[in-house]
Amino acid sequence: MVYLCAMRAMIVFNPTAGQAGALEAELNAAADVWRGRGWQVDVRPTSGPGNGTALARAAAAQHYSMVVAAGGDGTINEVINGLAGTQTALATLPLGTMNVWARELGLPLQPRAAAAALLEWQIRPIDLGRAGDRYFLLMAGIGIDAAITSSVKTEEKRRLGVLAYVLRTINLVPRIRGTRTRLVIDGKTIKGRVLWVVVGNSQLYGGLIKITHRASIDDGLLDICVIRGDGFGSALLHLVSLLRQRYNNDPEIEYYRARTVQVISSQTLPVQVDGDTIGATPMTFQAAPRALLALLPTTLPDDLMQPMTAQPSLRGRSLQRLAGWFGRRGA
Repeated sequence: MVYLCAMRAMIVFNPTAGQAGALEAELNAAADVWRGRGWQVDVRPTSGPGNGTALARAAAAQHYSMVVAAGGDGTINEVINGLAGTQTALATLPLGTMNVWARELGLPLQPRAAAAALLEWQIRPIDLGRAGDRYFLLMAGIGIDAAITSSVKTEEKRRLGVLAYVLRTINLVPRIRGTRTRLVIDGKTIKGRVLWVVVGNSQLYGGLIKITHRASIDDGLLDICVIRGDGFGSALLHLVSLLRQRYNNDPEIEYYRARTVQVISSQTLPVQVDGDTIGATPMTFQAAPRALLALLPTTLPDDLMQPMTAQPSLRGRSLQRLAGWFGRRGA
């Protein structure tokens, strides 16, 4: 029998995420929940952009059982880019502005409650997406949302939260025009004026709506929502369709599922992944099947992930399996 003391976790903490400064005491309380079950828990604050990836990569090299991304979805994105392809699992404590991944999984948004809930969850392999050489967990956005994301300053996001994005949207959307774009989706080419493309690995967008509503995190595919149009009027109508989930009634919203998609535009369009701007078109997006181990609840909607067969939780025999993983790696 292998006990909970065998679990070794590193918390990668973003001290600038959302209201993280005010929640640092909660972070320590969450760590104490796990220590009370015999876990070894180390806390590592990030020192700047990209440091979360370096810390996660170092944790995997040091054979930690898991890395807990304590921050928002940007912190999670940095961590997965250090964990992809390793045997160290991802978990999260929601301390950010949106916390979309936590909401997707139904994780409590209060850190101490989240820590207690995670004790009952299980480690499973899931897919990632890849935009160029950057992995993403949730989605990539090309066009309107990436322009909005890049315009929101860190201080605005910390001070205003979601309202910062709302204000930037009101300011930018009336000035956005459709761009002539060519998409190559698993070898099939489509062309037209495009306002926005969302390439999803999961379903929930921005914590509010499900744009890639058929996406599954373990099917080896990306879901692509292409929103055509010329300008503000089109964008407004499409937004209403998305909010009402009337995708099939809007002829300018197209939906695809594929392993790869290449986006080429007549004028460069900004690209964001998991809420952080990473570059511009042209760019190729690919599915990365089973690229990440993640801590997940025992029940998820069947359309988000295949039903779980009889797999044990982090207690008892599942820890024997984990010990086997790490034992083989250390042999």
